Amino acid sequence: MKKTFYSNGKLLITGEYVVLDGAIALALPTKYGQNLIIEEGENQIIAWKSFDADGSIWFESHIPFSSIIRKERFDDSATIKNTLIEILHEAYLMNSDFITNSKGYIITTALTFPKFWGLGTSSTLINNVAQWLEIDAFTLLRKSFGGSGYDIACAQNNSAILYQLVDEKPITTLVNFNPSFTDKIHFVYLNRKQNSKTAIAAYYSNHGNIRKTIPAINKITHAVVEATEPKVFAHELQKHEIEMSEILEMKTVKEALFHDFNGTVKSLGAWGGDFVMVISKENPTAYFKEKGYEIIIPYHEMILV
Repeated sequence: MKKTFYSNGKLLITGEYVVLDGAIALALPTKYGQNLIIEEGENQIIAWKSFDADGSIWFESHIPFSSIIRKERFDDSATIKNTLIEILHEAYLMNSDFITNSKGYIITTALTFPKFWGLGTSSTLINNVAQWLEIDAFTLLRKSFGGSGYDIACAQNNSAILYQLVDEKPITTLVNFNPSFTDKIHFVYLNRKQNSKTAIAAYYSNHGNIRKTIPAINKITHAVVEATEPKVFAHELQKHEIEMSEILEMKTVKEALFHDFNGTVKSLGAWGGDFVMVISKENPTAYFKEKGYEIIIPYHEMILV
């Protein structure tokens, strides 16, 4: 019997990195996401196929149940396969029925955003697998891929969220975030795909004493949610960039790439990574295209509201 599951993609607006240490983060689910389709198979094998948004296959493999049970690791050229087996192995430890009570599966995943955009290829997969097997997605993430879990919260919710780890437990609060000035907000793809694990490791090696920073970030996050004027919204995000710049000992993305831009540029997620958020009075498309950045997405096309 065919089963289909879907999870939302994500963008982290405030609290990048410090969300790992208990800061309150604002995150927005996107209109883009990933489907998971489960069908009956045979021979105690999972025939897995993953499609990109353009319909091309970006991963394909046959994975025996035995490889999942013993968490078999293949050589380093099989990075995606190894990660998938790790996720399915941890899922098996949480609910073994999908292995012990099945002949096999034909599994298809389909992204509705280009894989290289970094909107949550892994988190949407983990949440879909958790839905399928009726297990806790946050636990599955923690045991397999790691991270704060804000992306799982976005996968599960259809509105903006405030997300916080309290005693390492995820707390998700739905918030009404739909500013009247969304026409001033765009998302620009930097084409600099970041590895989340690498970025998190770099943060921990540089973050020093961040205890005084967390209250400042929390205050900014609440101010961003409550802002009714674009000038206030942009100012708070600039303050956030400065706070994180000091912790990470890195230039802000505006200083590094867009110093002559008339507006605010806010890093999202891993600094220097996938998308940035831009707030400006005028449509910024011409500026960024002239700089060589071709993907500029208006707020209402990106964010699920």
